Amino acid sequence: MTHRPSLRPLPPKLTMDERHANLELAKKARHERADAKAAISAGRISIFDAINDPRDSIQRMKVIELLEAIPGVGPARAALIMEKRKISLSRRIAGLGPHQLKSLRQEAGIMKVDPQRGSLIVMSGPGGVGKSTITQYLKGDPRFWVSISVTTRAPRSTEKHGVDYFFVTENKFDQMIANDEFLEWAEFAGARYGTPKQAVAEWRDLGKHVLLEIEIAGARQIRASDPSAKLVFIAPPSWEELASRLANRGTDSSERRAARLALAREEMAAAGEFDTTIVNEQVEGVVSQMVSLATALQE
Repeated sequence: MTHRPSLRPLPPKLTMDERHANLELAKKARHERADAKAAISAGRISIFDAINDPRDSIQRMKVIELLEAIPGVGPARAALIMEKRKISLSRRIAGLGPHQLKSLRQEAGIMKVDPQRGSLIVMSGPGGVGKSTITQYLKGDPRFWVSISVTTRAPRSTEKHGVDYFFVTENKFDQMIANDEFLEWAEFAGARYGTPKQAVAEWRDLGKHVLLEIEIAGARQIRASDPSAKLVFIAPPSWEELASRLANRGTDSSERRAARLALAREEMAAAGEFDTTIVNEQVEGVVSQMVSLATALQE
């Protein structure tokens, strides 16, 4: 039997304008990477500032390139650091996992370029205002880390332990309270929710802005325990629009819808307790304001 060689698909044919545009994009990316490495070499930024840079040109850089740019490190020492910290020499910034980031943070040779501590943003607002959608957008931003809450409620069919929530028993939750492991905790709809203190501190130390999407009771606790936190209230364009969203949730009974509306009125009344109110007219606009707010707090 003869074997035919597999045929690779031909690359798409580009017009002259498309080729020129691609060349310009590649040139811009090279300049951005060179500028980042020069800034590290000059001490203007740390490698963690580069790691948290959302630009695709930076996220596609190899980690070893950042290490080599640190004054006094160079190629040989950079390779040793990568080997010691069990990070592949081909690893790109976008592919770094949380354990690898923490490992780099612990490397004694990099301690002199510690990242600037990230800010703590607490986001709350009435149900149905779009907080979860805003959170999903910010999860894709390398400058942010979205806190994962601990809860005593049972997981839904689509939820994963350690991804959506940390699901624990009532006894375990009690132990965590006794050990002072929560930054805040509150009861909501018959279950308890809490924010793990240690994870928030670690990610802020890595230069990440930490976002907490929590209920108003939890936001009040953060206000008391950490005055540096910025409390952001997400408001609807109007009460009528929010009421319409809540009323149109097809899975709710009439009694449940009434309860949601009553709770939303209480939550709306708490807006004055927050540092900033952002009206969710367009999700992209809210996300942009959240990024600007976090960056300003870090400066």
